[in-house]
Order: sequence, then C-alpha cells, then structure tokens
Amino acid sequence: MSKADKLGVSASFARAQPVGVSSRRAAIAEATGAPTSGVLPPSEVPIEALAHNPLNLREDLTDLDELAQSLIVRGQLQPLAVATRMAFMEAHPGQTDGLGRAPYVVIDGNRRLAAAQLAGLKTMHIHVNDALAASAADILESALIANVHRVDVAPLDQARAIQELVDVHGSQAQVAKRLGKTPAWVSQRLALLNLTPTLQEKVETGELKVEPARRIGRLPQEEQESAASESINAVNPPRQRTRPAPTVNGVNGVNAAPPAPTPVPTLAPTPRITIATDSPETIADALTAHLTPDDLKAVTELLVTRI
Repeated sequence: MSKADKLGVSASFARAQPVGVSSRRAAIAEATGAPTSGVLPPSEVPIEALAHNPLNLREDLTDLDELAQSLIVRGQLQPLAVATRMAFMEAHPGQTDGLGRAPYVVIDGNRRLAAAQLAGLKTMHIHVNDALAASAADILESALIANVHRVDVAPLDQARAIQELVDVHGSQAQVAKRLGKTPAWVSQRLALLNLTPTLQEKVETGELKVEPARRIGRLPQEEQESAASESINAVNPPRQRTRPAPTVNGVNGVNAAPPAPTPVPTLAPTPRITIATDSPETIADALTAHLTPDDLKAVTELLVTRI
C-alpha cells in the first residue's frame, strides 16, 4: 500500500513529481506522501485526512451538539479552509504534535471539524490554501480574523492571540490595521492581560464582566481589586440582613406589638434626555448639555468599548 493510500487520498496524489522544490520540502514530501506541485487539490476528503490546527486560538470548542445536528440535517454549507501538512510543517516544525498522519491541517473551521466528527460524517468539503500557513504570524492571524466576530471566542483567548500578533508585527497600530479595527479596539482588548491572575480568573468565570474588566485593566494592579469589587457589587449588590421583630416584651412578659413599617422613600423620577439623531454632532451636543463631566466621561469610555 502506498503512503498516499495510507493517508486516505487518491493514488494520483502520490504520483506528483517534485519540480524545483527545496530539499526540505522534498524531504517532507517523502516522509508524508504529500505532493509538491502539479496536482489539483481535492475539494472533498475523508474526515480522517483532516487534523485540527494546533495553533487554533480557541482553547474550548463549545456548543458542538447543536452544530453537529445542523450538519446532519442541512449538510456542510461552507468548506473548511485548510493547508497541506507539508506547508504547515515547513512553517511550524515544532508544532506538529497531534497532527497524526493527516495530510491536511484545518486553518479555519476547527469547530465544524469537531462537530462533523461528533456527527459521524465520513467526508468534508475543503478549500486548500497553503498561503494560510506561510508563517506563524499568518496562521495565527488567519485564525484570529476568522474568529474575531464570533461570540464563542473567550475574551481572554482573543486578547492573548492579539498580543501574539503585536509581538510579531511590532505595534498595536499595525495589528489594528491588519485586522481592520481601530487602535482603541486593540488596546481595549489587550487591557484584559494587565489584570491580576485572580481577576483574569473572574473574567473567565463571568463573575467580572468584560467591559468593566477592560477599564480596570488600565489601572495599576494595586488598585484593581477594589475597583473590581465595586463593579461586581454594583451588578450583584449584597443582600441586606433584616433583624426579626421580638415576639415577647422583655419588661412585662406580653407579646409586643409589631414594629411599624419603615416608610419607603419616594424616589424622584429619573430625568430623560431627548436626542435628535440628525447627526453625531447633535447627539454629542445633547449629551454634553445634560450630563455631568464625570458621566460624560463614563459614557465615552463605554462607547469606545463598543467600537
């Protein structure tokens, strides 16, 4: 049995002749049975021919049951973006653990691959693009861009991936440009990495919400704990303990009258602001006219986090 057959691909896959390739690429081709050139990539392969991307930014692949059911009922609507094993090994010689003998590495679609395995699918549609695995920066960037708008990527996982891109590209401004985001967007998400380990854990568990956590991450670490406690208590205020009324009068030994109810203070109605949405300028003028400087600053910070 040829190496190509062992990998679950067609025999023609192994007949490609390397032409003008590097000695490293030729050696990898010999070891893996992967072609070097001259073969049209397949559009559908056995599921065993696909390996998860070891550099995928998602540490947890969530909600697989629902996606698996969708694949069973509706089928695969979008091909997986993959790179050949050879291209991946060239770019990441130290990141091959877990690839097994699969000839393709999934760059975008690791969650769909996991769901397909759960659903028992035999084959998957793919789109082969070795350019995605050209370098460590490219493969991480491709995974991040593909996931940046998905809600199931944990905020801290996203922040760690962005920091890796900053390390590669040299500045937050360059990363913002490559991601099509503003520098403020990048800075806000990186602020989570400045939190203390304890507060990062609270972000992961959901005890500390992401938006205030990004603001707190800009503070010195010695001030973060008190700011976080204030934010958490504002969301979940502690319950007030009520003292039970005495049932016996300590002086004459008879039942005491129940205490008079505490009057409930009447709250003044919350003022409303009517804003004409003719233009951003009119909105800004209305907010400036009705809010205090501190409230205006707080609204500005909240708006920045939503960019």
